[in-house]
Amino acid sequence: MPSAKWIPLLAMLPCAIAAQYTLYTCMVTSKGYVVGAKLPPSGIFRKAPNGGWRHAGYNHPFLSALDFDPRNPSVLYVAAGNGLIQVTGQGEHWKILTGSDVTELMDVSVDRNAPADIYFSHTRGIRVTHDGGATWHDASAGLHRKYTMAVRVDRQRKGVLLAGNEEGIFRSEDGGQSWKLAGAAGYQALHLEQSPHDPCRWLASTQGGGLFASTDCGVTFESNGSLAVDRNLSDIAFDPASPNRIAVAGWGLGVMLSEDAGKTWQGRNTGLPTTSVWSVSFDPSTPGRLYAGVHEEALYVSQNYGRTWTKDGLEGSRVFRLRFVPEVQP
Repeated sequence: MPSAKWIPLLAMLPCAIAAQYTLYTCMVTSKGYVVGAKLPPSGIFRKAPNGGWRHAGYNHPFLSALDFDPRNPSVLYVAAGNGLIQVTGQGEHWKILTGSDVTELMDVSVDRNAPADIYFSHTRGIRVTHDGGATWHDASAGLHRKYTMAVRVDRQRKGVLLAGNEEGIFRSEDGGQSWKLAGAAGYQALHLEQSPHDPCRWLASTQGGGLFASTDCGVTFESNGSLAVDRNLSDIAFDPASPNRIAVAGWGLGVMLSEDAGKTWQGRNTGLPTTSVWSVSFDPSTPGRLYAGVHEEALYVSQNYGRTWTKDGLEGSRVFRLRFVPEVQP
């Protein structure tokens, strides 16, 4: 059975049945790399049915985030150092949709209620297309500081989006034409996630300010307590199988897991070689399976919600983003 997380998406696929998911990573193999040397295989890796990893497409040193077209999940959009890239053919065919005026993209988010509307954040703000990437417009008017690490579109409301920049978390109700501060004032917001169980519940990770939570659809965010204050929280994952289970990854923190919706947290690092973790994600098709990208070590997998870990491949990597994409069968 597909998880609750994907039920709204599957309803948008009238002629197809999503049977399983494929795990994609945005990563670079940087351990031991010397500037000027040939870059080891980096960019997009996808999990093969036999459990191995396959390098898809071009060798690329800077891919930071990935999203997909809800009408056709085989079409991916990747935030890259040289622009917004459309990827098809199971990662093999790449097309840059932006010009040379934008570089160092940080995040990408497709509007589930208007799939031709694609937003990306970069070092100089936020841009949006309303025609699938043919033309682009600035969507950061009113933001005082432009450097924006995170952008997410509310999956239930067209044009409602959240952004995390150097001055906190901001919310727009008009597709980025205007913004209001929602919380975490004065902190660099690093990542945003919307609960798959409750669309009004959001979490935001910050640099040095800990975790911030919203229960009013992202209108306001409050500190979630003392978790990881003075640390950098790099990623957040909601468990599609349980509304109260959340995992957070960070530097010097490793993987922290909550079973009570963030009220209390336990370290889940037994078997990890270091507590410098870039990314974390629950497998939506296998309860208990959790992945973590450990800095310049490897991707690790747990079959028991992080109580123990084993190496899963991608050695020497920094995995910036893990993304499960539904497979579509005719």
